[in-house]
Amino acid sequence: MRGAYRVGVDIGGTFTDIVVSASDGSLARRKILSTPDDYADAVIAGTMSALEDLDIAPGAPSEVIHATTIATNAILEHKGGPCAVVTTRGFRDVLEIGRLRMPELYNLFYDKRPLLVPRRLVLEVRERVDAAGAVLEPLDAASLRRAVAAVKRSGVPSVAVCLLNSHANPAHEEAVAAALRAALPALEISTSAAILPRPGEYERTSTTMINAYVKPLVRAYLGSLATRLRGRGVSGPLYIMQCGGGLTSVGKAAEQPVTMVESGPAAGVLAARDLAARLALDRVIAFDMGGTTAKASLIENGAIQRTTEYEVGGRLSATTRLTGGGGYPINLPVIDVAEVGAGGGSIAWLDGASGLHVGPRSAGAAPGPACYGKGGTEPTVTDANVVIGYLNPERIAGGGIAIDAAAAARAIDGLAAALGLDRLRTAHGIHLIANSEMVGAIRAVSTQRGRDPREFTLVAFGGSGPLHAVELARAVGLRTVVVPEHPGLFSALGLLRTDLEFQSTRMLYLDLADAAVAPLNRALAALRRDVERVAASELGGANALGFEIELECRYWGQTFELPLTMPYRRLTRADVAPLRERFEAEHERTYGHRGAAERVVVVAARLRARKPPGDMTAAGAPVAAGGSARPRRMRQAYFGPEHGRLATPVVARDELDATPRPGPLLVEEYDTVVVVPPGCMASRHPLGPIIIAIDPPPQAVP
Repeated sequence: MRGAYRVGVDIGGTFTDIVVSASDGSLARRKILSTPDDYADAVIAGTMSALEDLDIAPGAPSEVIHATTIATNAILEHKGGPCAVVTTRGFRDVLEIGRLRMPELYNLFYDKRPLLVPRRLVLEVRERVDAAGAVLEPLDAASLRRAVAAVKRSGVPSVAVCLLNSHANPAHEEAVAAALRAALPALEISTSAAILPRPGEYERTSTTMINAYVKPLVRAYLGSLATRLRGRGVSGPLYIMQCGGGLTSVGKAAEQPVTMVESGPAAGVLAARDLAARLALDRVIAFDMGGTTAKASLIENGAIQRTTEYEVGGRLSATTRLTGGGGYPINLPVIDVAEVGAGGGSIAWLDGASGLHVGPRSAGAAPGPACYGKGGTEPTVTDANVVIGYLNPERIAGGGIAIDAAAAARAIDGLAAALGLDRLRTAHGIHLIANSEMVGAIRAVSTQRGRDPREFTLVAFGGSGPLHAVELARAVGLRTVVVPEHPGLFSALGLLRTDLEFQSTRMLYLDLADAAVAPLNRALAALRRDVERVAASELGGANALGFEIELECRYWGQTFELPLTMPYRRLTRADVAPLRERFEAEHERTYGHRGAAERVVVVAARLRARKPPGDMTAAGAPVAAGGSARPRRMRQAYFGPEHGRLATPVVARDELDATPRPGPLLVEEYDTVVVVPPGCMASRHPLGPIIIAIDPPPQAVP
């Protein structure tokens, strides 16, 4: 028995990825289809199987670190709730009005996103607090009784309480919550003062409503998972990944599940940052394509981009600085990830004018792509990749998932007949249209942030990412693609390198000037006391914490902030000018200009504290289970009309070395296939990643 172990679990819409790291460095891995009827089924089955391969007893000391799309999918599929919202009289339509943005400015037929909470369940109470927190109108008892009675009649299991200016004075929200709790003890209650204590009625209401919308579903899932893990002997702590890039306890996650939205992509970005540091890459775009969605995020000089302006559920889930209005705002600190509904399971379809589209609807894990033989019949990106020869036509996932190539061909044939094209051109068209969707995510985190993508390296992972990475990089001008080891399980591996995180935020509204140094230091000291108190209660102590400051800044009169981060320390007047210069440089890169004569305002200060959840790592660990099926030595693959079908060598990663090998080439692995098209060169870095040079210049002839 090897003793202690750690488990990283990343649940996606199509696959559940599991890695188990033993104390001696051994690593077991599983990539299995998700179980939408009960996602915990796949987690339990995969974990137990991996522990058996490592000869580890489940009762050994352990940690389970979990990222899941359950909260995100509940929003995207409108399968959360039902819930009610209690708000101040006169603000019943805040969610419907939003910010009056039009994501498709010239589309006269654009339909706004549907409301997650019907208007009949948005209830009003009479009260009023001003922006400074002074009570202008006391909470009216009669209106409160009516709201409580309406909630009781509705039978909803969850309520969001979002009153005007409650960030400045939460007393009325607390009174409403107390009245609801007294009348309905089992009711899940989310108050905006606890979820997002900051100005912005629409964003604060939306964030709190989303928390209430997914809370019953997430609490039931986490409770069931924890119980079932204990029942199988896994008694160690269960940690949950947050969208901001840190771990939290299962209890905190169940209380504030909105922090779990986009938690899986966050883990992948953290893993990409670690890889970039090991390879000495300063500028990296992390690209993660799974079965349902594709995600992109920017990493510069080891720094991950974060934002508090994020939308989920639109055509493009991303920051709202330059676009927005198509999704549901979540104004918590999140890793700045752009996400589109284009993954391996995304379904290809025709519009009324016979135009070909891909996604955002996905075949998911059930029934899945047609080639999985689970009952799916609609053509997907995965089916197209089987037809054009990129995917193994017999088995994937180390032989664990059988591929029905004939079923994939039949699914594509139905679409080809409607288009009047042959099977191969139709499948390649699906592949290219999926690429065009994903290019939007890459541009959203590069050119729309004022960055030139040609200066970056693309780190591609996820089960489908390495199949599409080179063509995406070509489309935006990148010259190099890096594919890490275990790319299809990369986010799950990232979980094993993620720290426990505690944070606290305080609104300030201080001019960034010499006079702000003293109040800033007082605020930071108070934030540190808050964070240390919470950490001590959860960890039994606040030792070995690393602290980071984040200041949210903007020019006076602006609506959106840009974050500045630095290690925790006491600030001095000498820090003021460099901080202002950092803000103005970032403002110029993002918006194209700077205002040298404008006042810079520190809107909020945030303090993050991090602590590694354990001392074990998975870096460089040998694979104990789930090895690759032996790849075929040659396969016909289609590389577009320029090259046609080519007899393409199929190799394993360990067959590559430091000597560049020309494409076309298919590097077949347990969890993905790396496609190296003609004109590219692939080599293997001494640390394990595959390096693909795109259209390199010809070698000089001596």
